Amino acid sequence: MPPSVVVVGGGVAGCQAALDIAEHGLEVHLVEREPSIGGRMAQLDKTFPTNDCSMCILSPRMVEVARHPRIHVHTLSELTRVEGERGRFSVTITEHPRFVDEALCTGCGDCVEVCPVEVYNRFDAGVGVRKAIYTPHAQAVPNVVTRDTVHCIECGLCYDVCGPDAIRREDQDRLVTLEAAAIVLTTGYDPIDPRCKPHYRYGEDPDVITSLELERLINASGPTGGEIRRLSNGEKPRSVVFIQCVGSRDMQQGRPWCSAVCCMQAIKNAQLIREKSPGTEVAICYMDVRAHGKGYEEYYERARALGVRFVRGLPGEVQRSATGPLRLPVEDTFTGEILVLEPDLVVLSIGLQPSAGVKGLADVVGIDLEETGFYRSADDLFNAVEAGRGGIYLAGAGLGPRDIPDSVAQAGAAAVRACLDAFRVT
Repeated sequence: MPPSVVVVGGGVAGCQAALDIAEHGLEVHLVEREPSIGGRMAQLDKTFPTNDCSMCILSPRMVEVARHPRIHVHTLSELTRVEGERGRFSVTITEHPRFVDEALCTGCGDCVEVCPVEVYNRFDAGVGVRKAIYTPHAQAVPNVVTRDTVHCIECGLCYDVCGPDAIRREDQDRLVTLEAAAIVLTTGYDPIDPRCKPHYRYGEDPDVITSLELERLINASGPTGGEIRRLSNGEKPRSVVFIQCVGSRDMQQGRPWCSAVCCMQAIKNAQLIREKSPGTEVAICYMDVRAHGKGYEEYYERARALGVRFVRGLPGEVQRSATGPLRLPVEDTFTGEILVLEPDLVVLSIGLQPSAGVKGLADVVGIDLEETGFYRSADDLFNAVEAGRGGIYLAGAGLGPRDIPDSVAQAGAAAVRACLDAFRVT
């Protein structure tokens, strides 16, 4: 039998790579640091430019990964050691404790209902809460709870209510050593913290939120059931302004790159707001609209037809007026006119940056990073998915900001290269 392939990162790119490799008859070990696979795409409401439901596309793929007989999913896990060379890697995976027996847990949720502790929910970008024992979301794969020992108060209610006795009082790291022909890195991205732009008052004014927080508010499975509400008073906003390029295209902050998806994400959410609430005024303040993909220009024109206002210029700061609404002074660089926008809600379109831990992972597998912190590929044109070390392949937003179709296509290319390495060994 050919050796296995290790895929690090369980987002849409990682799932696609794992499925493609498994369909070629190889064993795949999918390593994901979070309790569930799915990645950032699982947090989104719709996808552009078709406005298809994000989870309607992703969830069947997640289930297929979990059920595939040749794919072994390691959640709450990290790649911690790599030795050997192309075709004959020795890989060590550290599985962190879940404090729940995955073989016994049925995902019934009884323990979640009785838990009295509520804490910040990272999956909902902080606009919702979760319990100290939880599943990240309703369609999590695997459908198994995780006990957060940092916030657990050891009240004992979850132990008492669990019929299968699946919840563990003690648990510890486990090491898994594998032989692999190749390794595919699909570690994705993290959103940039908008507090790098203090004049936008994120974290100071509750009516200034991020694009990811808006995704969770607008999502029917989110904390507000799809209703867009101001976090200051719970009221429906009468006007919304998007501010683009927050953290991106910024030489002073050391992030000169365009984040590739922010324009289209803002256009998508502006359309959804207008469709759900035609009386809500929506404006997008931008430097340049970058609508480069198939159907993207038509998507932009559709937003304009729906009444979305585009203002070429970025506000100097976000102010809170004495009468209540926010004030955004901005120069429209097309007309030279100085505008003062007064929205109820400001959405910061935050950029993309390498996911946490990329530097450490690059050191473990022995590859280089760009000055920006993204993975460095061997060649931007002919070997775009190959890293500097043989047998290590790259795909998705870990290489640089890109949208879902580009990430999936790149995952397929990396999967083919990994399969070739595995079959050469035999």
